[in-house]
Amino acid sequence: MSTTRKRLGDLLVESGLITDAQLQSALADKPRDQKLGDLLLQRGYITEQQLIEVLEFQLGIPHVNLFRYPFDPKLFNIVPKEFAKRNLLVPLKVEGDRLFVAMSDPMDYITVDDLRLSTGFHIETAIASKDDILRTISKYYDEESFDELFIEQTTNQAEPQDELTDLDSPVVRLVNQLMASAITQKASDIHFDPQEHQVVIRFRIDGLLKTERFLPKHMQGMIGARIKIMANLDITEHRVPQDGRIKTQVDFRPIDLRVSTLPTVFGEKIVMRILDLSSSLNDMTKLGFNRLNLQRFQEQIGKPNGIVLISGPTGSGKSSTLYAALNQLNQEEVNIITVEDPVEYQLEGVNQIQVNPNVGLTFAAGLRAILRQDPDVVMVGEIRDRETVEIAIRASLTGHLVLSTIHTNDSIASVTRLLDMGVEPFLVTSSLNAVIAQRLIRRVCRDCGREMEASGREKEIFAKRGLAIEKVIRGKGCPACNMTGYRGRIAIHEILVLDDAMREVIHNGGSSADLREIAIRNKTVFLIDDGLLKVKQGITTTEEVLRVALIE
Repeated sequence: MSTTRKRLGDLLVESGLITDAQLQSALADKPRDQKLGDLLLQRGYITEQQLIEVLEFQLGIPHVNLFRYPFDPKLFNIVPKEFAKRNLLVPLKVEGDRLFVAMSDPMDYITVDDLRLSTGFHIETAIASKDDILRTISKYYDEESFDELFIEQTTNQAEPQDELTDLDSPVVRLVNQLMASAITQKASDIHFDPQEHQVVIRFRIDGLLKTERFLPKHMQGMIGARIKIMANLDITEHRVPQDGRIKTQVDFRPIDLRVSTLPTVFGEKIVMRILDLSSSLNDMTKLGFNRLNLQRFQEQIGKPNGIVLISGPTGSGKSSTLYAALNQLNQEEVNIITVEDPVEYQLEGVNQIQVNPNVGLTFAAGLRAILRQDPDVVMVGEIRDRETVEIAIRASLTGHLVLSTIHTNDSIASVTRLLDMGVEPFLVTSSLNAVIAQRLIRRVCRDCGREMEASGREKEIFAKRGLAIEKVIRGKGCPACNMTGYRGRIAIHEILVLDDAMREVIHNGGSSADLREIAIRNKTVFLIDDGLLKVKQGITTTEEVLRVALIE
């Protein structure tokens, strides 16, 4: 590959996928043992699909899509799962004495030689994307394992407790495989939904639930008990909800899982929230802020005191934005203390407190203790009650910057929510600096996104917000995005900065409509506007924006 690196860069420049400046910057920063293609992918200059097309042209090796490939299950006995996963390859077919394999790096001659020696076949290579290969390994190798598991499960006579802790037992392997499969597919949650005659496993990928597989009903109890053991929960208790945590490693990556159980009529529903510690995003410029909103947000978190709230429903990326803000503020001369439930990501140099109501360590109690620790910046995981908000206000009035989250529909509703909690209007006006409302929307897949004419309805929606649109980008569906047309997510924001006019309205008991009028005068970019601007930029679709934001 070393002889073709330069030519690969030239080809990418010639085909207009990257600029010469991007190529020179990548070549200057490239570690000796990293391939140029991998570095360009990492920086987001190109997609894997674009890289594959250029390699296909450059090397003359065919590209194969694995999404609906007619695999022969017997082939998976020829190449062991560990070898396939470690070297990112998957067997395609056998013709005479030739074994055809799809590889993410067909120039890896050492792996090709190893495979030739271990199988006795001549190896013919094709190119496939890394995600495509991992998805295929997860699907087909695990498919066989699941069949074995069900047979073992019905014949296994081991003691239940041994069964749940023995690493080679069927149920332990099943749970591990489901977690590995969810992480491969970049899922944020795993749902175990008990039904009358079966258990449905669903993964939440890019914000939407997708059914992964169905398990027989007799597996329900064992799976539930195994997950409870991993999360240190009471396996004998089925009548009340329980919460726990699992720290584990999948493919040598540290993974944290938050586990929640809930009794339903057909048994316990279990949801596992996946926190991938290796991919925590701490760079504010990568969160999707437009230029004006980024400038306003940085101004607000740069103030020495006051409260900055981030609002939105569960799963709208509030924690990521908070952590990115803390990461920016995290300097040697600044004392940052947080009180969270739970501590999702650990930040070096930040003192993080885990709420524990069983011993009386609530948000309010933790916050009260923090104020005696000489903090500069305080982060409260969530404002849930009047006591917490009053201590947060007191902290902001005594010279601290307080960051927190609140569950409301938009930025103006957050002000109303604080007043509903019983906070005096003069306290809100003297302490609240800004409210950031946030939602996550899916990005159009870069590999299959195509430009098309905007519909009449879309033009109408844009016109209502004072914008014009002629062309939109839509994904037609490809293996890279699981045929959905979307891949990955981006945030849309609405930043309400309180000025003197707004403070006067709040102080005099004015309505939300009055606040909205002032916000419009102040050129506030509302959620719907930020979303529609991202549609104009070709990042997302109008349908996605309307799924999370309302047109006033």
